[in-house]
Amino acid sequence: MINLKSKVVLITGGSRGIGASCVKYFSIANASVAFTYNNSYSDAQKLVKRYSKLTNCRAYKVNLQNENEIQECVEKVIKDFGRIDILVNNAGIWKEGKIDKMNLEDWNETIKINLTSVFLFTKLVVPFMKRKRFGRIINISSTAGQRGEARYSHYAASKGGIISFTKSLADELGEYNILVNCVAPGWVWTDMSIPALSDKERLNKEIQKIPLKKIPAPDDIAGPVLFLASDLAKHITGEVINVNGGSVMCG
Repeated sequence: MINLKSKVVLITGGSRGIGASCVKYFSIANASVAFTYNNSYSDAQKLVKRYSKLTNCRAYKVNLQNENEIQECVEKVIKDFGRIDILVNNAGIWKEGKIDKMNLEDWNETIKINLTSVFLFTKLVVPFMKRKRFGRIINISSTAGQRGEARYSHYAASKGGIISFTKSLADELGEYNILVNCVAPGWVWTDMSIPALSDKERLNKEIQKIPLKKIPAPDDIAGPVLFLASDLAKHITGEVINVNGGSVMCG
């Protein structure tokens, strides 16, 4: 039902985890796909090789803490594809930081990668969307951005900022037919979370907090992202879709 054949999507952090699943889903939906990676060159090239059989798929190396590299990336995507219709701000890091142990460098790294990069990519892409009077921006937040997370206050702050950023832009950009929404996962089986969930006692403890009693795969997050990018969601903006198995229920 979802066919994005005429659309170009840019996905940040697309080489692994949720981002890689987004690359897969958008490729299957016939969108042209550009995605960023930083250190995962081999993973990125495997995805390009796999999905270039379905669509135009390219990878771009970007350090998300470097504003110039972000700007160069957007310029390259526009040059290579001619447009950007859909932006998926997915890239992020999750590092423990007790408040009395965390230093400013730790704080800034998480904020820059998780939140500032979202601002920069969005700021650079929006002018092209305004020109076309069409755009879909989907930001990946987290349950931590809604309820907080002990020992990860910098991460929770960055993800809470994404939610407020999403709602603000939905109001600001609606008149240009640019829809801005957010997907907030809880635990997901990704390279980022596997080390924490490898402890069976902790895994069982976390599963008991989830009404559906399971940890989702990255594809379970990519599906709602694709939905928000499609015409099925053409009257939805400023929303947070919670994909957490019921672990956090908030309107």
